[in-house]
Amino acid sequence: MGAPVPEHGITVLCAEMLARLKQALAEPDEATQALCDETVRQLAGLPKGVAVDLHIECLLTVAHIHYIATRSALARGPVGEAVELARSAGDDPLLRKALTFQGVIEMESGNLPASTTCFAEALQVAARMPSRSEAAVVWNNLGLALQRSTLHAEAQQCYEQAVVLADGIPSLAIVHRGALNNIASCALYSGDLAAGVHAAEQAVAMNPAPTQASDRLSRAISEANLARLLLQLGQTDAAAGHAQACVEQAEALPAGRCEFLSTLVNGMVAVHRGRAEAGLVQLKRALELARRHVPSEVGETLLACVDGYRRAGQADVALVYLHELLALNRRAREDQVVQQHREHVARLEASGSPHAVAAPDQHILSHRLALSGVLGDRDQVRQHMVLLEQQSVVAELHDDVTGEHCYRVGRLASLLAREIGLEEDVCFLIDLAARLHDIGKLAVPQTIMLKPARLDEQERGVMQTHTLAGAEILARLQLPQMHIAEEIARHHHEYWNGKGYPMGLARDAIPIAARVTALADIFDALTHARPYKAAWSTTDALAEVRRLRGQQFDPDLTDVFLALVPRLQREVGDLDTYLAAGARNSPFLAARRQIAAAIGVAQSTTELLGLRR
Repeated sequence: MGAPVPEHGITVLCAEMLARLKQALAEPDEATQALCDETVRQLAGLPKGVAVDLHIECLLTVAHIHYIATRSALARGPVGEAVELARSAGDDPLLRKALTFQGVIEMESGNLPASTTCFAEALQVAARMPSRSEAAVVWNNLGLALQRSTLHAEAQQCYEQAVVLADGIPSLAIVHRGALNNIASCALYSGDLAAGVHAAEQAVAMNPAPTQASDRLSRAISEANLARLLLQLGQTDAAAGHAQACVEQAEALPAGRCEFLSTLVNGMVAVHRGRAEAGLVQLKRALELARRHVPSEVGETLLACVDGYRRAGQADVALVYLHELLALNRRAREDQVVQQHREHVARLEASGSPHAVAAPDQHILSHRLALSGVLGDRDQVRQHMVLLEQQSVVAELHDDVTGEHCYRVGRLASLLAREIGLEEDVCFLIDLAARLHDIGKLAVPQTIMLKPARLDEQERGVMQTHTLAGAEILARLQLPQMHIAEEIARHHHEYWNGKGYPMGLARDAIPIAARVTALADIFDALTHARPYKAAWSTTDALAEVRRLRGQQFDPDLTDVFLALVPRLQREVGDLDTYLAAGARNSPFLAARRQIAAAIGVAQSTTELLGLRR
């Protein structure tokens, strides 16, 4: 063995590695990947506790390089190690930075629960620090994560906190302006159009004469947001002026995002002004540009095409684009959830968890369960399903901001299953599996999920595909305990009389797990407020269930359910608290509650600064 490297030598070595990494980040080439791999290998061989700050910065720069190269999966290891090193060292600035970047990495993979948990801890760390700028960056990134999950109203609140904290700090001008632009884009979906216009106008005022490329792009985004908001307000002439201003910025930049934005918004303006043919040509051109330069905007552009063809009276063509959007969403979200689940199982295995099961051994577990006739290790099943459970919560957040609906449905369905004499292991599985009943809603386009008015026939057809999408996600996981979850996801909208969907099954052809879940689902939906309805009383909800006996629901099962719910109320008192007990173990929901509390504390300041009109 060689002599140990002195502390000064380790510091010099880390500084040299960091300098090389920063150079590679600025000018990546074919050797960059090898440099990252070698850096991680060298860092792993260094003693702990020496040059910790440089060690962490090296890990974060490696992660940043992977992120820029769209290799987010490779960034997870270095950024996770950076978080743990910063936490152990008690270095709050680096811990805040590492947690925020970890949240960004999870956001890029579509994992809102993981990113939310990271950002919530980052906010806690930032609150301990003297500089408010630390929290501004976190709020802005948290808003992006929520916006990508189409939780626009919540995202808008986060951006507003970023604006409040960045106001008057020159070093945070980019964060300030970006958050204002983000408020404007969220307002297009949250419905808070006045706040959106106000924010976009502020962003323009902060960037009056851009000369640098990044400033021109920011100004183009502001002008495009203003144009789209004004179109929604019916002010087409004013919108046209801002669309032209967007073009002026695009003309000074190379082809790319800015050209896409100007083409998209001018196409939308033309359609709204009644020049459908010219507008549709521009919208199709915008779709080509999105596919070539900004793939993340393809979905948004397909939405604009759907709206444009509908306004032009070409509903059949609009339907083609709507189905393309559905296929895009479904493929992307299914792939994300499946990949995240596989990585979750791999992490369990790598951590040495007693609940880890390697993918090649799944058939062994399935065979053992079939032979024994019992479930096996329940903790193992819970560990394997936790990520799916969190994604199912995300799928429901548009209607249920508490995130407790899926837990209540699972628990009530399992109690009903126990009441009719199903085996205890089956009841346990139904509790977990029924939580995933609407996971397929992740694949439904936001224009349908967020529509405040009644869905038309075409939109209802798209919404109904969530049953098949959910079943497909669960089928692809190839876990033995997923069979019941797949059945529930696919068939919980089948009707006893055969008039349900997706397959029109009737009576006993509908799997029993789907039948018990259907009753629990409708009861919970009726007894809780939704954006489109008030909560019903338990009495009224049970009366509605009774009315649907033998039509939508299994008549014998309905009779058991109608007796079960009143008895549970007498025995446990607060039914919601009892049924949602599982939700209190969710780190994701705990993080959401923490963030909501932080927003509530800061809300009076937000209103004072005039962000909300």
